[in-house]
Amino acid sequence: MTDIQRPRITEVEQHGIDTIPAAHRHSRPLDLFRIQFGGANTFATVILGTFPVLLGLSLWQAVAATVLGVLVGSLFLAPMGLFGPLTGTNNAVASGAHFGVRGRVVGSFLSLLTAIAFYSISVWVSGDAVVGALVRLAGVQDSDLLRGVVYAILGAIVIVVVIYGYAFMLLVNKIVVFGNTALILLGILAYSGTLDLGYNPGPEAYALGSFWPTFVLSALIVMGNPISFGAFLGDWSRYIPAGTAPSRLLAATFGAQLATLVPFLFGVFTATLVAGEADYIVALINISPAWYALLLIVVAFLGGLSTGITSLYGTGLDFSSVFPRLNRVQASLVIGSLAFVFILVGRLAFDLLASVNAFVGAIVICTTPWMIIMTIGYVVRRGHYREADLQVFNQGRTGGAYWFADGVNWRGMAAWIPAAILGLLFANYPPLIEGPFRNVAGGIDISLPVSIGTAAVAYLALIHLFPEPRYVFGPDGPRGVPAADGEMPAIVDDHAATGHRVKARTGATE
Repeated sequence: MTDIQRPRITEVEQHGIDTIPAAHRHSRPLDLFRIQFGGANTFATVILGTFPVLLGLSLWQAVAATVLGVLVGSLFLAPMGLFGPLTGTNNAVASGAHFGVRGRVVGSFLSLLTAIAFYSISVWVSGDAVVGALVRLAGVQDSDLLRGVVYAILGAIVIVVVIYGYAFMLLVNKIVVFGNTALILLGILAYSGTLDLGYNPGPEAYALGSFWPTFVLSALIVMGNPISFGAFLGDWSRYIPAGTAPSRLLAATFGAQLATLVPFLFGVFTATLVAGEADYIVALINISPAWYALLLIVVAFLGGLSTGITSLYGTGLDFSSVFPRLNRVQASLVIGSLAFVFILVGRLAFDLLASVNAFVGAIVICTTPWMIIMTIGYVVRRGHYREADLQVFNQGRTGGAYWFADGVNWRGMAAWIPAAILGLLFANYPPLIEGPFRNVAGGIDISLPVSIGTAAVAYLALIHLFPEPRYVFGPDGPRGVPAADGEMPAIVDDHAATGHRVKARTGATE
């Protein structure tokens, strides 16, 4: 039995996207639950929960749209926690098994998009909550300068925690799981006398003109939260031992996402209290009892920290392999700095509602078909992956089971690209994303079924018509699809690789 080595919390994480050795896999499915729930048990999720009400739904219509969005998103997300223990690396690198070791940059792009969006949302809304509370409780004057300073402090703390790495993240998320849940539930007491359970602004309030288009858009925005974890689950599950039962991993992810109904429904119910106000956070703090307004600072701070960490950590991790000149710490600093510039420009120069709406829409439409292809690939491969072969490109080598055509598996790419494009053409996330075919279903957004259906049908058709080589399937062979005979390319050093990739070969198995 392998002796598990647990790192100290104050020890800077040494692993990048290299395969995690068995001796360093110190996590459990419960940790996967905590880090997901902690990362979403925040004001960023609360803000997403306000959208159904802001878009004109009644209280109970908004509750239904929120529950539907969380449930559907969780079902698509759950399989993405299976890859980390099997591959020992993050999901972007693991996707090389289905997109090719070079084609896996698709996953890197999706993680960057998601990280910038949710890091920005977390710092925006948490910073605004802190400012709103300071204005009310300390009598300070609100200003763009004050907001910028608060954003900078929150953003800097997030980057510091990310630099320390996974063990420190676990500690923060353990605190947030319990602390923020208790503080949010205290809102029942704080607002119990003012909630209107019959809140209904009427049909004229529907943002898209009628019920079903508005309801579907609301559910899709909520669904963006669980979907946003798709590119990141492997960042944390890679520290779980390879022999862990898939059912426990699926349950950890599904359970964590169901638990996010706590912050989501807090957003739904409290949005009805300040409907019509321009700034939800400031308005909520102003109507809160003074004792709860003070607690909201704690909720905002802890939540902003947790969401920002879970978003930024994975992207820094992955881009250290896409851009090998940067190690994990340097990549985290670069991505964090770029995201902070986006925060200042997006929050102070553009409409927050429109910015969030557009980013969440792009994440849902582009990430869901990628997840579908990964899930289908997992099923037909019977969960068989070759750890060393996934690292070939990262180590400046060529060949191996996942080299396919010059490092790209065109089957996966040819399924994902049209699925994402078609999804965007049918999308309706006003005012920034309004596809030309958004009204073909009477205004109802069908971008998600279009992108999912396109990805599933195209990928299954391609791996049937153009079978993948038998060696990618392992000893038990493929499940439900044909396989082609062929000799696996030998793994050899790429003499044209950069010195930074060559350096990553140290300790690699020949």
